[in-house]
Amino acid sequence: MKQLYSKQAIARQTARIGTEISRDYQGLEIILVVVLKGAMFFAADLARTINNDVNVKIDFIRVSSYGTSTESCGVVTFKTDIETDISGKHVVLVEDILDSGLTLFELQKHLQKRQPASLKVCTLFDKPGNRVVAINPDYCGFSIKNDFIIGYGLDYAERYRNLSAVYRFDPEQHQSTTGES
Repeated sequence: MKQLYSKQAIARQTARIGTEISRDYQGLEIILVVVLKGAMFFAADLARTINNDVNVKIDFIRVSSYGTSTESCGVVTFKTDIETDISGKHVVLVEDILDSGLTLFELQKHLQKRQPASLKVCTLFDKPGNRVVAINPDYCGFSIKNDFIIGYGLDYAERYRNLSAVYRFDPEQHQSTTGES
């Protein structure tokens, strides 16, 4: 594993995004819809960087499109839906990584049916080179290459989320050194 982004670099980008959201929603209420499980670390830190002039509510949605693979299977399965009524509310969809765009595209369609006043996308990591649908984040921490990354909520087969930094990860190399398959 090779470290790509330190805990400090992540904190700086998260604070920058929090400042942008604070500016854009000054005096308003927003609902952060956090995509579980990966975005929970980022969302918790992000919420603390949004200033008190913004009333922040948080809800969660859980979907699956990867399983234990390193690539999206292209089918988004809804595991847990939000509980908050978002009709007429400002919503910021918080994701850990925007890769192919398929998951966020489906999430946007799903949430738009509930008629929010606005719906923006916030992601810590963006892989624009992997996009298969036309979707771009409104708020983004890092634009990255096609590396498979782990740490700070990002996982490989439910492992490594707890790492405080983000690392490039090669699942094939990992399997050959651990004997896992």
